[in-house]
Parts: sequence; structure tokens; C-alpha cells
Amino acid sequence: MSSNRPDTRDELIDYCLRRLGSPVIEINVATDQVEDRIDDAIDFYQEFHSDATHRTYLKHLVTSDDVTNKYIPIPSSVIYVTKLFPIITAGNTSNFFDIKYQMMLNDVADMGSFIGDLMYYEQMQQHLALIDTKLNGIPQVGYSRRENRLHIHGEWQNGDIKAGDYLVVEVLQIIDPDTNVSVYNDRFLKDYATCLIKIQWGSNLIKFENMQMPGGVTLNGRQIYDDAIQDRDRLEERMRLEQEMPPDFMVG
Repeated sequence: MSSNRPDTRDELIDYCLRRLGSPVIEINVATDQVEDRIDDAIDFYQEFHSDATHRTYLKHLVTSDDVTNKYIPIPSSVIYVTKLFPIITAGNTSNFFDIKYQMMLNDVADMGSFIGDLMYYEQMQQHLALIDTKLNGIPQVGYSRRENRLHIHGEWQNGDIKAGDYLVVEVLQIIDPDTNVSVYNDRFLKDYATCLIKIQWGSNLIKFENMQMPGGVTLNGRQIYDDAIQDRDRLEERMRLEQEMPPDFMVG
């Protein structure tokens, strides 16, 4: 049974064709062409629409191959890498003599005796973070999406990063529509997919422009094509202005 709230790829295709007039009007687009246009619509949606991605964290255990390659593999579903957290080395844990541990003990004691407060504690944590940044630095990374690689600019050969270390990266990852089926019911995706199929329909009919069919009907593929192009441009402009992710999210 067809639905105006599609939750599968096939239902999205049926929805788009009905919006174009099927089955009352024959939509002159091949099945493979429809599939291609749906792929194009999903690709554009995942590339730019803020609702198509979510912020998550990925952990990676460094292997000897990673050390040799000087990069770590990243899933192809990742759009942006926004942050690399400090490297967690196996066995490198804070002890009683660690400066941060000692200062935290003092902070807790001060707050318990009403000598300090949360403002003082926050200022002290920012001060410690500044010292840590100046002395140890922040890992610099470069993300190559088409290679699915996260390049970490460090002294791999000196053991700054070695097998057994854990890396944690903050990323924006594509939401899989087959797992999260509500994607297929996204308003923009439905409008955009319908528009792309309409462009294909008009393009197919252009070569029959002004050809008179039985009953005096004249095909006007050029008008269908031009109207669909205008609709596509309007949809893309509106999406880029209202729903695209801010560009400063991208780090690598």
C-alpha cells in the first residue's frame, strides 16, 4: 500500500512519481534513471543538510600499520572531523603526585571550607589547560575525506604515537537512511527527489518537442525541464541559506 509518508526507498520513489502525476499521467523515465536521481538527491541531502548528520565520537586503537602509514582509517560515512582529543597512552594514568590531581584536591578542600567557589575552580581549570597547551601542544590533524584517512602531524618515529594508544575523534557522521527510515520522509528530500526526477522526465521528452501525438496532444518537454530546473535552484538556494551546516564546523 502506497504511503504519503515514505519510510523506504521504494516508497519514496512511488511518492515522487505520484506527485508528478502517476498513474494518471505516464512519467517517461526509466527505472534505472529514477534510481539514479534518488541517489543524487540522497547524496546532496547528506552532503549539505544539517539534519542528515549527527555529532558522535569514534575511538581507534593504534596499530603498528597505523604507525607505519602515519594515518588512521576513518569510515566513509564521516563527513567532517571536528576534533582530536589528547592521546590516551596505555598505562599512562594520573597518580597521587600528578599536578592536576594535587590541585583538584586543593580545589575540593577550598570549596568545602567556603574559601573557594566554582568561579575560582573554573579559572584554575582554564589556567591548567593553558599551561598544558603551551607545554604539550594540541595534536594537529588533516582529514582527507575521499581517502578516508585522518593524518596526524606528530613525531610518529619518536613514539609520540605508538601501537596500543587510543585515539578519540569527534566527527560529523552521515545518518544511514536504511537504519533511520525517517530520513525518507524528510520534507526537503521528498521535494528535491521529485524535482530531479522531473528534470529527467523533461530531458527525456525534449527530443520529442512539438511532436503531435494521436488526439492532437503536443509534447512539451522543454517546459517541463525548465520548470523543474527553476524548482531545483530554488530548493537548493533555500536549503543552503536555512538548513546547511555552518562552514566553521569543518576542521579537516
